[in-house]
Order: sequence, then structure tokens, then C-alpha cells
Amino acid sequence: MAFSFAVLAPVALQEPLRSHKRTLERCWKGVLSIGGCMALNIALNNISLLDVSLTLNQIIRSAIPVVVCILSMLIMNKYPSRQEATALVVLTLGVMLAVWQGAVTGKPYAVFFCIAGTICNGAMMTFSNKLLSEKLDVVRLTFYTAPVSLACLAPFFLIYERERFLQYLPSHSQGVAGIMLVSSLNAVCYNLTHSTLIKRTSAVTTTVLGEIKIVGLLVLSAILLGEGKQLTFKMAVGCIMALVGFTMYSHTKIRGFREVAASSPLASSGSGSVPDLHKGLPQAERGEQANAKPS
Repeated sequence: MAFSFAVLAPVALQEPLRSHKRTLERCWKGVLSIGGCMALNIALNNISLLDVSLTLNQIIRSAIPVVVCILSMLIMNKYPSRQEATALVVLTLGVMLAVWQGAVTGKPYAVFFCIAGTICNGAMMTFSNKLLSEKLDVVRLTFYTAPVSLACLAPFFLIYERERFLQYLPSHSQGVAGIMLVSSLNAVCYNLTHSTLIKRTSAVTTTVLGEIKIVGLLVLSAILLGEGKQLTFKMAVGCIMALVGFTMYSHTKIRGFREVAASSPLASSGSGSVPDLHKGLPQAERGEQANAKPS
């Protein structure tokens, strides 16, 4: 997170400080919420893995599309259509079946932490969607939220992990430096890509793509890596359900965009301009711009 802030600083600080001050005065609550939820997501999920099986952890976190959809209704007043909601449920249940391997065990506190971490992840994505659609670009969002997350997590590192890290560092300095550098670069690229995808589509669509990525990895590993014997009947049914849910969701979105494009005045007048796909969408399909309050 400190690395993200340092790497993005030369780009973000090309704008005058007055511009950053005005931006933060408008959206400081959202920045704090995103940074705090990101830190809680990381901390709660990592703690839960101490006393919950990886299978149960993945099953719980597979519910993220439904969580984000519900939070989008509460925070952004964005309601899905019946077809979209059905597709999300089918997709989520399919992924849960696909990742259901081994024992489903866990202590109550760990299960609670995993659920809480999933909710925090959904809240982070929903607040990001709101800010990106109204006031911020991807670089500034990542630049502003990185120090917040760092401030939330640093005290726990200093209290619980600092001594063990300092004991491990002298004899593994090169390996630690390499891992920290590669993981930091990966985190910056991931956060920028993730935020860009949210901005270009929506938080819900981003989670749907994340779910189908899991199914794609399972299918490809079975085909290309010779792991077909490990693909059980339950996993196969789950993959099929997830693909059906993804197809339903994609069809609903594409149909909505085509209806808007067909009914757009620009399309009927033969203008070469690209119509605003958010205009004319029903409440179930409308983007966040329709609900954004003027700054």
C-alpha cells in the first residue's frame, strides 16, 4: 500500500494540490470507507483462514456477486431486473458447487470473520463504483485509498508480526526483497485494473467476471493439465450452472444495451455519435450516473 502510494504519486501530483484538496473535501467519506473496507477485507479473511477450511472459505466468498448486488441496492439505489437477479443466484450457486472440495469445517468465529470479510469486500467495490461514477478517476482513487488501508493495517503488523519479521529478515533478505517487490507491483496493477473494470462496467459485473474466472481455471486445469479425474460430478454440475448463470447475465445486459441504442434519438437520426447507454435504461438496468447527486 505504501508502494502503491509512492508509485502513483508522480502521476497523481501532476495536478495542483488545490485540486486534490477540493476533491477530498467532496468525497473524503467515500475514500475512508473504501480504504477501511479494503483493510478489513484483508485482515478478516486472513484471520478466518486460521480456523476454517479453504473449501468453506471459498464457498462463502463465492457469494460476492449477490452481496454486491444487495449493497448496490442499499447504497446506490440500483435495483437488478428479475432476470439479472436470477442469473446472479444461479451463477453463485454454481460456483459454490464447483469449489466444494474436501471438508467444510470451521470454528464459529472464523466463519463469522469470513462472512464479515466478504461483506467488507462487497462494500469496498460498491463504494468504489459510486465514487468512480461520480467524481474520481482510477489513479486518484487508488492513490487516496492506499494510505487509509496502510494506516488501518500498520498497527496490527507492528504489534503482532514485527518481531517475527525482523527475526526472519536477516537470513532471507534477498528472498524477502524479491517477494515484496513482485507482490507490490502485482498489487498496483491489480488495483488499477480492478478499479478500471468497475468504472467501465459496474461492481456487480466485475464480481461476475471474477466468478467465471474461477470456473474457467477449473475447466482449463481439467483439460490442459490432466486433472480431469479430480473433476467430480458435483464440480461438473457447478461449472455448468455457473456458465448458464453467466450466459443469462450477459444476455440480459446485452439486450438492455441494444434496446437503449435502438431507442436513442442519436441512433434514429443516423448520427455517428455513440449513444449514452445509461440514458433510457429502466431502473433495473440504469447506471449510477442517474442517481448521482451534483457535486
